[in-house]
Amino acid sequence: MKARPALIIPLIVLVSFVAPGVARAGTLSTDVIGMFPKDVGEFAYADLKKARQFKWFAQLKEQMLPSRFRQFEQFLASAGIDPNTQVEELAWAFVAHKVKTGEGADSGVPTGDQMVGIALGSFSPNSAEAYFKAQKLPLSKVRGYTLFAFGSGVGPSDLFFFFIDSNTAAFGHRNVLEKLIEVRFGAEEGLLRNDRFYPLINEANGRGIVWAVLNSAYTRLAMHQMIPEAQQFPQAGQLIGKIQAMVINVEAGTGLDGRFQAVCGSPEDANLFAALLQAGFTYRAYQEQQANPELARMMNDVKITPRGERLELRMSLTDEQMTSLIRRNTFQVKM
Repeated sequence: MKARPALIIPLIVLVSFVAPGVARAGTLSTDVIGMFPKDVGEFAYADLKKARQFKWFAQLKEQMLPSRFRQFEQFLASAGIDPNTQVEELAWAFVAHKVKTGEGADSGVPTGDQMVGIALGSFSPNSAEAYFKAQKLPLSKVRGYTLFAFGSGVGPSDLFFFFIDSNTAAFGHRNVLEKLIEVRFGAEEGLLRNDRFYPLINEANGRGIVWAVLNSAYTRLAMHQMIPEAQQFPQAGQLIGKIQAMVINVEAGTGLDGRFQAVCGSPEDANLFAALLQAGFTYRAYQEQQANPELARMMNDVKITPRGERLELRMSLTDEQMTSLIRRNTFQVKM
């Protein structure tokens, strides 16, 4: 698995919500969705307040979160901002700025992107800003907002954050954060103006405590990283290239129920893609049979069903399966 935040963060929350009881669906206000720039390629939401009630969350977060994000949490904690208690809801998105061109199954896949996110909770902006200023951290002003840097403030991978109000904080890379600010001032179009992407977000919103939507480029990236074996089959590149989007919904009760919908170009494409994915999962299950039998069993139990122009993939995990998968470090990110 290639370590990219665009997939790591959704996977952290995707596989961490298995506990007794029924979790309510997470619904994100359109006011928050409308803050994001129009050109995002991946958009996701997680109800972290509900997630923290589940015993798996801390273990899987530790297993999967890249070291830089752990350092960012420590950076915020130094100013009295505890992401583990104060952030109740999280929405984040990625904007691709480099896309691989040319021939082959991996053409049109993002090779460089930037992140932007909104954290909802209870914050103390004045005390936090006073601390950061006292530490003489790099900062800059954009339309009256004070952006604080995690890092030198000039590096391409540096993260910034700022407070919109006492219940809302924004974080991410500088360029995309500035776009978010311009959207707030009406100088840039927001995500609600994206006629192809926003309807899918509206469809996913409120259906699960974790949900996400990927455009065609990020869907191809997800396919390459999640099921690389599928690309060994004829027509794989052509079929994956035709997928227009992916919608992900995750619900939790006594176990986990994940629903993935690939928006294909036609019913024929959906049927062919179903066969391709089934072959890919079968091959992966065979590979994992000895080293990780629980993962192999999960792969074999995945249900793949074409429904018109969409392909639906459903997967479920029991409490015992999650215990076994975590014990084997199945979700460990290989940097």
